[in-house]
Amino acid sequence: MGKDCRCIMVQGTGSSVGKSIIVAALCRIFREDGFRVAPFKPQNMSLNSFVTAAGGEVSRAQAVQAEAAGVELTTDMNPILLKPMRDRGSQVIVHGRVYGVMDARKFQSFKKVARGFVIESFRRLAEDHEIIVIEGAGSPAEINLREDDIANMGTAHMTDAPVVLAGDIDRGGVFASIVGTLELLSPQDRQKIKGFIINKFRGDITLLAPGLEFLQKRTGLPVIGVVPFLDDIYIQEEDGVNLKERQREGGTVEVAVIQLPHLSNSTDFEPFTLEDDVTLRYVRPGMPIGRADILIIPGTKNTIEDLRYLKERGYPNEIQAHIERGGILMGICGGFQMLGRTIEDPYMVEEGGREEGLGYLPMETRLEPEKLTQRVKARVAGSLVAETDMEITGYEIHAGRSTTATALPPPFVIYRRGSKDVNIPDGCISKDGRIWGTYIHGIFDNTRFRRALIERVKKGRGLSTAGDTPEMDYKARSEESYRRLAGCVRDSLDMELIYQMMGLHTSSIGAGVER
Repeated sequence: MGKDCRCIMVQGTGSSVGKSIIVAALCRIFREDGFRVAPFKPQNMSLNSFVTAAGGEVSRAQAVQAEAAGVELTTDMNPILLKPMRDRGSQVIVHGRVYGVMDARKFQSFKKVARGFVIESFRRLAEDHEIIVIEGAGSPAEINLREDDIANMGTAHMTDAPVVLAGDIDRGGVFASIVGTLELLSPQDRQKIKGFIINKFRGDITLLAPGLEFLQKRTGLPVIGVVPFLDDIYIQEEDGVNLKERQREGGTVEVAVIQLPHLSNSTDFEPFTLEDDVTLRYVRPGMPIGRADILIIPGTKNTIEDLRYLKERGYPNEIQAHIERGGILMGICGGFQMLGRTIEDPYMVEEGGREEGLGYLPMETRLEPEKLTQRVKARVAGSLVAETDMEITGYEIHAGRSTTATALPPPFVIYRRGSKDVNIPDGCISKDGRIWGTYIHGIFDNTRFRRALIERVKKGRGLSTAGDTPEMDYKARSEESYRRLAGCVRDSLDMELIYQMMGLHTSSIGAGVER
């Protein structure tokens, strides 16, 4: 598939071993070495998604990897995306568009069809790129999922990709998990694995030498390298499983995000972790909201169900107390819908039914069968921050259509949706500007807006903004993180061996693939 395109696949001993970060690092390394490189994850399950320039929905992890590779994100980089939906299974997204909702059994049968979509996407990527870095999902040793596999070894075989197996030493048992994974693979699959990466190591690496020697003798395969625990490099996480680790303490302005059961796009709030004067925390199930300057109800894959969760846990009373103390209340996407009067789901887009909202904003929402997925540019329009007409960028992913009953000013006005010039209000805001919601994801990625919001809180509390940390450009910080990530991983791995696995020589670096 693409005679001049080479590929390598990173699989893991399990979920959350760091595959996504390693793939991002390799994408940046190959880019630095002069190759046209693209990430590829044939099947992903994630509630953190992003929108391509053409309006297709893919996993946020592939958006990060494409950014590291310096290429435009396309739906071919993640042809199959699964978004879990409570007891109904998962919403299946194919090439960026909703294909249907399937339970595990139905999706298992669908994988025969999905294989064709995966091959189609890989072939297109191979036509335009010299190296493709493929990411596996979960573990290749999941025996019950092996039939018609497209997530791991199935893709490795159909693309003829050498496989590097990554294990997480920080959680313990890395040698057992690597050896156990090999033992559970068929002989044919075992032959695809060409070496190992030990990830997330802390401490003195010389103390690890006996374990590495044992692993190489036991398996006959090389340890390609040991990557340290990268707690000082900022790279967005694929999923919300590590939200506790993505918090930040010590700031004078406190931002609290309610951790809904079906929380999606948790990456919306990670830019706050870059601010020295902000404390970011997640209100986990069973925890009180407590005191905060800004309280955010985030996006969700099941809006009505998570709204009922808030009510069952008594959070409406705490939200009201937060407002009475003078706090700011925000809703993003599904959280925005919850701030309104009603939410209806007549087409069973999520689970059906109707639910009374929290009633803070004069609007009603109805979920429609067709999901809107598009990038947007907008201007700050309401009384949210002092500076209006400030430009922001973001993206929308929602099935809801919300209508307001009054002429309250919106927080933002969208002037470009996708490739079209528009003039559409987005969201709703209270007269005093302290309660607002929007469908725009990624708004806090906008440095000027983020800082203006923080400064509004500080001035309202009588805190000085003089001498504040200079504005942290989120995109510049991400670019610096990719550079540092690539440097650290390059120093940790035997890159010459990786090039050899792909049939390349280090002499080709800077000149592209040998023709």
